[in-house]
Amino acid sequence: MGKIITVAHQKGGVGKSTLALNMALCFQDQLKVALVDSDLQGSIYHVREDFPGLNVYSADKISEIPQMDYDLVIVDTPPYLSNKLTDLFLISDFVLVPTKAGFFDVMAVRSTLALIKFAQAKKPSLKAGIALNMVKHRSGVTKDVKDLLANIGTPLLQTMIHDRVSITRSAITAGIMTGSDQKAKEEITSLAEEVVDYISA
Repeated sequence: MGKIITVAHQKGGVGKSTLALNMALCFQDQLKVALVDSDLQGSIYHVREDFPGLNVYSADKISEIPQMDYDLVIVDTPPYLSNKLTDLFLISDFVLVPTKAGFFDVMAVRSTLALIKFAQAKKPSLKAGIALNMVKHRSGVTKDVKDLLANIGTPLLQTMIHDRVSITRSAITAGIMTGSDQKAKEEITSLAEEVVDYISA
């Protein structure tokens, strides 16, 4: 049976869809990968034809995820908490929680983490990690934010994804992996490898 990674955060604008898409594209050369866009707005699903090598499914396929014949299924989730989120966590192997590096962004992550903890109580094998996403180059990550993340109870992944135009535009430029921004490729690849290491541990 393949592995399932769900990308989730109750707050909109933290780059979930872009991250889910680029991670799927990063894995597709080595694995049989599917991407499920569980947002009813279907932002990724509507541009699926721009990614002919990637199998992209809409929200109505959520119930079929455990039966999908793939090495890896990545699930993008909508920017609000719904009763389906816990159900998604319970079929997942890993939940990736992207967040911006601001104080209020990190505070907002707590309700998503509470749902993950609830799911982990039912499914102890479920793993999760927080990824700093859209990090500004000059401002970086403040000590207050680092302290908050260190005490939040869910591991902070080492890889940070910086705020790059190439990443922001990647959904309309066939993804980071085919582009010329080497640093963006390295960050996405590093994050993907780090998640795999967590799942495999």
